[in-house]
Amino acid sequence: MNEPTKPSCCSSTSRSAAQSIKLDSINGSDTFPPISNQSNTPSTDGMIYLPGGEFLMGTDDQEGFPQDGEGPVRSVSIRPFYIAPYTVTNAEFREFIRATGYKTEAEVFGWSFVFHLFVSAETAAQVKHVVQNTPWWWNVEGADWAHPEGPDSSIEDRLDHPVIHVSWNDASAYCQWAGKRLPTEAEWEYAARGGLVQKRYPWGDLLKPGSEHLCNIWQGKFPDKNNQSDGYAGTAPVHSFQPNGYGLYNVSGNVWEWCADWFNPSWHINGPRSNPHGPQQGVARVMRGGSYLCHKSYCNRYRVAARSSNTPDSSAGNMGFRCAADA
Repeated sequence: MNEPTKPSCCSSTSRSAAQSIKLDSINGSDTFPPISNQSNTPSTDGMIYLPGGEFLMGTDDQEGFPQDGEGPVRSVSIRPFYIAPYTVTNAEFREFIRATGYKTEAEVFGWSFVFHLFVSAETAAQVKHVVQNTPWWWNVEGADWAHPEGPDSSIEDRLDHPVIHVSWNDASAYCQWAGKRLPTEAEWEYAARGGLVQKRYPWGDLLKPGSEHLCNIWQGKFPDKNNQSDGYAGTAPVHSFQPNGYGLYNVSGNVWEWCADWFNPSWHINGPRSNPHGPQQGVARVMRGGSYLCHKSYCNRYRVAARSSNTPDSSAGNMGFRCAADA
């Protein structure tokens, strides 16, 4: 396996990492208003039923990062469940906001992390802080789910793209409203593998079989030149590329996906093998799947066994989620 752990393309985009930002104290009730006007009777319509069972989770792949807790490979069993074929879209999240009046944490804090190449010249002139050691992440005031690159941007031309700038807490609030939940990390990996056994990607071991791009990741020299040879510089519509063997789209690349579990790099080594839900407590939550910013030279976490994490209140322009539900 790789020796040093490469940073994730979200590894520095946490609220706690923005040490130069001085935030006013925030009333928790403002951050998390009661979720009322729950969506119509919770439905699994459009979701994919998966029968569960045993599968080989994790990897000992030489491209993996043992420091992240990707290994060892172990047999895990999970019960049947439902999972969405797509990540939640801007249109779907907007319906939630309109129904509940919920304010995301990016809105309450007043800023979120935006990749530097996406910021307009006008907004860039107002940027006062960048993330130490990863200066391509800018703290943009007014950036949120409805204004992905700052106050002069909009989602109107990308309603079928994944919602971004949502924290784990925001994602959980949406799931509560929809009568669903976030997938556990084990459920996510089982679903992302699509029935394949110990393959590197949802479609096999080659990143570009027949030179065909099968996911939305960084193409070019990170972080300054993206030649967009896969068709996208930022997010892609949630139905882009071909689905995996279970019918899930974009489980590699596009946006990081929040999972229910607390993150720990070693808990699973001696943890339960039946329906694992991660440790009981922690500092950061699990994220899976990589994003449009992942590149082999920097992140390389668009593999199905790769893991990352972030604090539950953090948001950025490449963080999203998909829903799951009990069967």
